[in-house]
Amino acid sequence: MSKQQLDLDLHCINTIRTLSMDAVQKAKSGHPGTPMALAPLAYVVWTQFLRHNPRNTKWFNRDRFVLSCGHASMLLYSMLYLTGYDLSLDEIKNFRQWGSKTPGHPEFGITPGAETTTGPLGQGIMNAVGMAMTEAHLAAVFNREGHEIVNHHTYAFCSDGDFMEGASHEAASLAGHLGLGKLICVYDDNHISIEGDTDLTYSDDTVKRFEAYHWHVQDLGDQANDLAALTTALNNARVETTRPSLIIVRTHIGYGSPNKQDSAKAHGEPLGEDEVRLTKEFYGWPENETFLVPDGVLEHMRQGVSKGDKLEAEWNEQLAAYQNVYPKLAEAFQATLRGDLPLGWDDAVPEFEPGDGPIATRVASGQVLNSFAQKVPWLVGGSADLAPSTKTLLQGSTYFGKDHYNERNIAWGVREHAMVACCSGMALHGGIRPYAATFFIFTDYARPAIRLAALMELPVIYVMTHDSIGVGEDGPTHQPIEHLASLRAMPNLHVIRPGDANETAYAWRAAMIRTEGPTMLVLTRQGLPIFDRNQMASAEGVLKGAYVLSQEEGASPDIILMASGSEVPLIVEVQKALASAGIDARAVSMPCWELFLEQSQQYRDQVLPPAVKTRLAVEAGVPLGWRDWVGDRGDIVGITTFGASAPAKENFSKYGFTVEDIAERARKLVGR
Repeated sequence: MSKQQLDLDLHCINTIRTLSMDAVQKAKSGHPGTPMALAPLAYVVWTQFLRHNPRNTKWFNRDRFVLSCGHASMLLYSMLYLTGYDLSLDEIKNFRQWGSKTPGHPEFGITPGAETTTGPLGQGIMNAVGMAMTEAHLAAVFNREGHEIVNHHTYAFCSDGDFMEGASHEAASLAGHLGLGKLICVYDDNHISIEGDTDLTYSDDTVKRFEAYHWHVQDLGDQANDLAALTTALNNARVETTRPSLIIVRTHIGYGSPNKQDSAKAHGEPLGEDEVRLTKEFYGWPENETFLVPDGVLEHMRQGVSKGDKLEAEWNEQLAAYQNVYPKLAEAFQATLRGDLPLGWDDAVPEFEPGDGPIATRVASGQVLNSFAQKVPWLVGGSADLAPSTKTLLQGSTYFGKDHYNERNIAWGVREHAMVACCSGMALHGGIRPYAATFFIFTDYARPAIRLAALMELPVIYVMTHDSIGVGEDGPTHQPIEHLASLRAMPNLHVIRPGDANETAYAWRAAMIRTEGPTMLVLTRQGLPIFDRNQMASAEGVLKGAYVLSQEEGASPDIILMASGSEVPLIVEVQKALASAGIDARAVSMPCWELFLEQSQQYRDQVLPPAVKTRLAVEAGVPLGWRDWVGDRGDIVGITTFGASAPAKENFSKYGFTVEDIAERARKLVGR
């Protein structure tokens, strides 16, 4: 390599470093040290390896890049700006400010080119595994010899913190087991965390750990600034096709800072104006210049724009040739990428009759899921080692795995966190509509990933069964009490708890048509009766979140009974008991508060007339949130303690969920 080229490379690398330093310093907030250390590696990846088109962030066959160490966001923003994405230098200067495209951690949908929201450590690598799984699946389904229309890599930069988080163990174990050869991770081994040297808490042998996971591992040692060594390692990783690759690089956080390099002070706070000047002096940079982009740097780094246009144009030609040879397959491929529900997608959904019951909503869910899967071939998912219980196995397909990437059932193993985060990666990648299933109680393990899916507005479907004290003999460790309230509190997550099999069918419909965020179906273990829809309202009301299931006899009810899930059949029986006592009650099924709140005020007032102040809510969980629906004069039958190990019927009886107990509460409210 000529001296001129080396000088240009170094100019580009130091531009990445100084932009990151200056942005953090101007914001008086951020993490400058890691971008300074990883700048050479990012430069090599983005200019030599990453197949992308800055003019089209949605080009399907692009390589995906995930900055799992999201605190180093200025590294990503610098690369996006310098390589020609729709991110201006003014946005770099506006780092971490209100309304900017450069938030403190990368956010999907905010910054052009940011593939996923990262920040909580471990999430990014799990998303990356999901992306690589999707690439493998779509390639197996659609590629044909001589026509590889799906062929790209997923790159992830990871930190010590990512690998300390237990979630990374779940993801790495799964990726190695699946042999995801197009996943390339880089481990920034800088030995520093916020509290100091990682020796305080961390002495893993990372090489042995990942080799034990069946990864291809290269330990470069202290060669973070050796462009040739980095290039060779990345080439080796791309050549490896049967195992995911890990490249370990010993970097120096805050590289070039005379007083803060290799210290925790370079990690999570600005260097300080004096230290910035000293560091620029070390780089041979104008000390008092800020946000400097020297002549030639943009011209060189933005060659990727024309290169990206060319790559996409070549792919479009490949796609056209594929379409000529395989027209039906090409049509299916385009439909898969669009994700539009095909005509008649829900025609085969079963309709349940009263004589079919009782039936657990988890069982009904399995039947509905399989009816959809026949018409929506990109519906893919599985369970955390609980498919026989969650009823989420797709018929006619075996398990996704090595040499079987075309299959649609995913055996996640006991890895709830990775399962949900990988499903987010699948949704982000595109071409798959993912679902993930486990017991409702184990949302505790998956919650951080559920939250990020809601934040990113990803249409992931969660199938959560064994929803209450109705779990029975497994006891309080497996009986969700606070979970409904907790997850309803999460913005942009729709929680749907259907009250019978037909409500379950419409709950699935609501989940399938929703594209602007995740939906969680909360389902019973125990059998529930199936309502006679000739006598009661259609279950289609589920699509509006709440509806009058059983109308009162008179012009206006004496009391409104409301419930979700397994308590809906209970309030229907209470309605009958009250009628015999001369009390005219309305029974309202409220499976999804979020959907109900999206309806017009007029509709909500039809279901819950404001003039009727006497209301009773019934739900086998903490009462939190129900006060908004029952008002000051209403009452709530709920649970404020943990459950117990006993048969389900006995549990419901002991906790006061009987017709007699609830009818008595209603009579007291009405005053009779």
